[in-house]
Amino acid sequence: MALEGPSGAGKTAVADRVAAELDGPVLHMDDLYPGWDGLAGSVPLVRAWVIEPLLHGENPRWRPFDWDQGHHATAWSETAVGDTLLVEGCGTGATELRPYLSVLAWVEAPASVRKQRLGRRWDADLYAPYREMWTRQEDAFYADHRPREHADLIIHNPAAGRL
Repeated sequence: MALEGPSGAGKTAVADRVAAELDGPVLHMDDLYPGWDGLAGSVPLVRAWVIEPLLHGENPRWRPFDWDQGHHATAWSETAVGDTLLVEGCGTGATELRPYLSVLAWVEAPASVRKQRLGRRWDADLYAPYREMWTRQEDAFYADHRPREHADLIIHNPAAGRL
C-alpha cells in the first residue's frame, strides 16, 4: 500500500495508524530521497530497493539517506514483510510504481493546515529553507504522474489531531 500526497497532508500519521491496524511495517520515503532535490530520483530507488526484492520473495533493503551528511548511508537497512507493507511519502504514486501497488491512497489537507503542520514538525527548521524547492518538485511530480486521479482511496485529513 502506498500513501501519497503533498507535504504536511498527514501521510505519516495515517501510515502509522493503518500499520497498527494491519500489523505491517512502514517504509518512509524520507529514508529514500537522495536529498532535497531528489523527489524524482527516489522513484528508481523504490523500484530497485523495495519492489524488485518483493517480486523475488525477499525483504526490501535500502540505504537510508543521511540528511546531516547529504548522502545515502553505506549500511543497508531491511524490514521483514508479511502480508502488508506501507510505503508513505511523496513519490509513491509514480506511474511506473502503480502496477505493483495493491492500494494507492491519496492523503490531502487544506494548504493552511499543511503549512501549520509543517511549521510544527520536529524538523521544521531543517525543512524551512527547502520548502519552496520541494513544493516545486511536488507540483511537477503531481502534474506528470497525477496520483490523485489514480488513487484507490482519497483520505481527507483537514484538522490537526484528526484523521
